[in-house]
Amino acid sequence: MIRAAVMGATGYGGGDVIRLLVSHPHVQVTMVTTSSQAGQPLGQHQPQLAALDLTLEPANLPELADRADVVFMSLPHGAAMALAPGLLARGVRVIDLGADFRLKDPEEYTAWYHLPHACPELLTRAVYGLPELYRDVLAGCALVANPGCYPTAVLLALAPWKELASTSPVLVDAKSGVSGAGRKADLALAFCEVNENIKPYNLAGVHRHTPEIEQVASSWCGAPVRVSFNPHLVPMNRGILATVYLPLEPGMSAQKAHHRCAQFYAGEPFVQVLPPGDLPQTRHTLGTNRCLLGVAVDHRAGFLVLVSAIDNLGKGAAGQAVQNLNLMFGLPETTGLMGPALVP
Repeated sequence: MIRAAVMGATGYGGGDVIRLLVSHPHVQVTMVTTSSQAGQPLGQHQPQLAALDLTLEPANLPELADRADVVFMSLPHGAAMALAPGLLARGVRVIDLGADFRLKDPEEYTAWYHLPHACPELLTRAVYGLPELYRDVLAGCALVANPGCYPTAVLLALAPWKELASTSPVLVDAKSGVSGAGRKADLALAFCEVNENIKPYNLAGVHRHTPEIEQVASSWCGAPVRVSFNPHLVPMNRGILATVYLPLEPGMSAQKAHHRCAQFYAGEPFVQVLPPGDLPQTRHTLGTNRCLLGVAVDHRAGFLVLVSAIDNLGKGAAGQAVQNLNLMFGLPETTGLMGPALVP
């Protein structure tokens, strides 16, 4: 049995990790931590998990190392890099749901997150946890940088079209549910501010997920990829819909485009390419680790249009983290993740 600790257990991401792990046949949740509510029942902050009878504890490094084989870190930026070296030195594996190990250049991390990186030597050791593209190196690794939710949706749409991504700027229009901003008191996220409203934010390449998308896509292409990433907040709890625009290749039809995507993801358990004419909806991914992809061709304007839908807390966070756990420990990667979507 794999012993797992979850840090940041009172947040949306940490709560969803626990929800998935308690039904995982090879995992036992041995410790759940918090920065400020130690000693309180987990169910007081995550009522849906009250039946687990777990108590929140402080994030004590010796305790974590003694009681866990793997630690899921669902923490604010900067917190994971302070703890990961000590855990790894003690033989504990780490899955970081935050951004501390996603960017390979420590100076780029500092530029985007306004923090000096505490352990730049680990950046080359961390494996980017997008299993559909990095499955082989995830097997047996010790440190996983779980991808961001927006990058997961965008990169899964882009992957079958690597040769196009470097030919011109990639245009991305993405929409996320409010849980993507985390569980916190913020006027901009209050019900009356988000209900009956859609608003763009961090447009024109200033969102922190932009360099993550560009880094991974550039590594595929062997040439710099530039992304105009434009996110929007929509009045729903969870889910991401990303629409990606690429220049249309001469002679490309909707049927050919669909065939390429379907062939690329043939056999993938969590990526489904929808039939021609059928387009993804976020509600069909809720509570799952699935990504739905759709393809359209705009001959008049000369664009290939790719649409990706995920649950930002599922394939965009907790579900993907558990998928990475399975690969790290040599388990079938679908273990504990095959539940259907929550509809309605």
